Amino acid sequence: MNNATPPREESVLQPPTALALLRVFRHRNYRLFFAGQLVSLMGTWMQSVAQGWLVYTLTHSPFLLGLTSFCGLVPVFFMSAFGGTISDRVDRRRMLVVTQSLSMLQAAILAGLTLAHVVQVWEVIVLAASMGLINSFDVPTRQAFTIEMVGREDLRNAIALNSVMFNLARIIGPGAAGLLVALAGEGVCFALNAVSYGAVLTSLLLMHVVPRAIRKQGHPLRELQAGFVYAWNNHAIRVSLLLVAVSSCFGAAYLALMPAFARDVLHENSVGLGLLMGSVGVGALGGAYALSRLHERHLTLAPILAAGGFGLGLILFSQSHSLYLSIALILPTSFCMMLLGGTTNTIIQTVADDHFRGRVVSFYAMSFMGMMPWGALLLGTLATHIGIGEAITAGGSVCIVAAIAAWFDNARRAQILHAVPGE
Repeated sequence: MNNATPPREESVLQPPTALALLRVFRHRNYRLFFAGQLVSLMGTWMQSVAQGWLVYTLTHSPFLLGLTSFCGLVPVFFMSAFGGTISDRVDRRRMLVVTQSLSMLQAAILAGLTLAHVVQVWEVIVLAASMGLINSFDVPTRQAFTIEMVGREDLRNAIALNSVMFNLARIIGPGAAGLLVALAGEGVCFALNAVSYGAVLTSLLLMHVVPRAIRKQGHPLRELQAGFVYAWNNHAIRVSLLLVAVSSCFGAAYLALMPAFARDVLHENSVGLGLLMGSVGVGALGGAYALSRLHERHLTLAPILAAGGFGLGLILFSQSHSLYLSIALILPTSFCMMLLGGTTNTIIQTVADDHFRGRVVSFYAMSFMGMMPWGALLLGTLATHIGIGEAITAGGSVCIVAAIAAWFDNARRAQILHAVPGE
């Protein structure tokens, strides 16, 4: 890891240029991380699409589709705060080696069951839940590890590049999964995902990481409580997390219903599903680029506008009955969701103190990923009773209401700060 002169604090907040983004690759550890993680994420997206298609093919139940997504993500809601607390206390690279190895094992078991044609829906759900438990420790650790690879000077650029990497994989992985499911079945996708973890494990083992300074550690539960108090008392962090939590629960959960939407509303096969999910990645990639160009003075307003745009996009998308119109509508929708999540991540990582970073990032994971399962379960239940499109419309409407509430809170906060000199 590069040991450069400590940068000025304000450099973190400057809008990155294209060259600034590329400058992140001067860090050897980040180059290794980017290459390994990109391969692994493509495998992860392949498994995600194939898993949803497998469950819906076996059951034809939107509820069970939502339940699978719920079980795969709900551990993040309950356990990621503990994962973040632990990541503030241990060697993060070693912890990532453990979590990525366990993820490889999970994918291998799912692949073996599916290729042997003995897989049952309950087994898929249990394995999805085990992956959620692993991610509860992996996600906050991986996010907090970024600053150790690039330093504070390039932190914001690295966050933007992480989003680019995530969505490049989201473009390639689902399309490949759609073709592979049609040609060879879901088991091949699961097997390729298991193999892909080898890339990120290799990159982690090749890194040279300077050990973090050892700090005095208190009782884990008291440290967890201190993290909650710190995040809640910081207005910027609190409002950002609440907005992304509501939008994730009621809006982003539409992804769990995508197999049902593709099959029952658009009357498409797995290839059509792959095209839809790949389009989500294309739109989100645009959002990641917009994040990289966003000036610091717009950071507070951007997530509010993005949440409103996301809700409106969902409502329009839910009314489509054409594959190509759905693809056109999903582009700005996923753009807004990516911008909402990316700006929230940027705000909390630039505002948070270093010794709270793992815990604050875990609250982001809890709000973003951890709220999705509740929404998936809710929307899956609604879809069973009122229809898939109508359930997505309801979720989009809630996102718009949340954006309006955040807008008025932001205006009220601005008036208070303007009225109190020195605040």
